[in-house]
Amino acid sequence: MPRNIVRGQRVSSDLIARSKELRSNMTRAEKILWGALRRNQLGGFHFRRQQIIGRYIADFYCHAAALVIELDGKVHEHQKERDRARDEIIRSYEIMILRFRNEEVEKMLEEVLQKILATCVERAKDLTPQPPSLQGKGE
Repeated sequence: MPRNIVRGQRVSSDLIARSKELRSNMTRAEKILWGALRRNQLGGFHFRRQQIIGRYIADFYCHAAALVIELDGKVHEHQKERDRARDEIIRSYEIMILRFRNEEVEKMLEEVLQKILATCVERAKDLTPQPPSLQGKGE
């Protein structure tokens, strides 16, 4: 189970302000995806937008599935090394990252949502503690 990165993490006021700014100025693709993820619309999974994780801000985050969703625009073409280092740190929290290009969200939203939902279902199943077996312990 991933550590609870939302509660208890110390976050600078600058990072909080930046997260709020990003929520107010979402890209077109982020707005489209958020419209499909908000209010637990995708399989009942709860997503947060512009979630602070360590010293980074993830576009979208689902705690139940320990999943970050990142949308990449043109700026990401020139910062691949930076993104790789950021992803490595986020993965150190045992969080999976799915990346989509803005164009994928804008032109193939249903396929993107299907992949996100399938990943959430699989990850949540793997992360949910199973009750101990009662096999052989009387009935």
